[in-house]
Amino acid sequence: MLLIAAVILHSVFTNPRFQWGVFGDFLFDPRILRGVRATLELTAIAMAIGIVLGVILAIMRLSPNPLVSGASWVYIWFFRGTPVLVQIIFWGVGISALYPKLSIGIPFGGPEFASVGANKAITLFVAAILGLGLNEGAYMAEIVRAGIISVDEGQTEAAASLGMSRMQTMRRIVLPQAMRVIIPPTGNETISMLKTSSLASAIAFSELLYSAQLIYSVNFKTIPLLLVAAAWYLFFTTILSIGQYYIERHYARGTSRELPPTPVQKLRALTLARREWN
Repeated sequence: MLLIAAVILHSVFTNPRFQWGVFGDFLFDPRILRGVRATLELTAIAMAIGIVLGVILAIMRLSPNPLVSGASWVYIWFFRGTPVLVQIIFWGVGISALYPKLSIGIPFGGPEFASVGANKAITLFVAAILGLGLNEGAYMAEIVRAGIISVDEGQTEAAASLGMSRMQTMRRIVLPQAMRVIIPPTGNETISMLKTSSLASAIAFSELLYSAQLIYSVNFKTIPLLLVAAAWYLFFTTILSIGQYYIERHYARGTSRELPPTPVQKLRALTLARREWN
């Protein structure tokens, strides 16, 4: 395996067609860095919307009221059942085509209090946020629901016997315990969101990938610019993966008697073993 990896790396770094010089020239280009910032903003805001929506939808889904649980089911069914790319394009161009003017007023012919053009209200950034955030809410709802279900029903019954309302039980008893199940997949969703944000390039929003596309559409240095985008995605997914590892390790305290060693601890143990060997 090491030999194969060495052959591949040698081929990649000695092949002049990769144009590593161009890669270095554009890695910290201001246009690329603006795209990086836009990608991080998209990821953070869309995940925040997704998590809040997910908690609300999960609680609605578990409601004994069939209308409330049904409304949550329909939302999850629709947004999970259609591609996120379609949703982003819909928010980007579909809304303005269907409703050129958005207004607030009394419906069915009543007076109109305020109105604004759809293109002005739903900018490309807002369209990308809506497409990513609303879609993520459907997935987070199922993750949160799985976490809530994992808590023993006896906990809920005990809280009810103490006179707690359903919302108090959910907020004080169930959700804190469900976090152990909810947090790890939420980390995966965040990493996935970082990469999925590249779909916003379909509506010409200048996130990282589209920023690279704009540059190579002019200088035709396609491969090195794509490598630049890939390097930035890889850098941030690595950071998020490290964060996710430590979060999962933290929440494993309640289920494992002995926590797995961190990479630093493994390295320290290896160094000590080498010293003892010498």
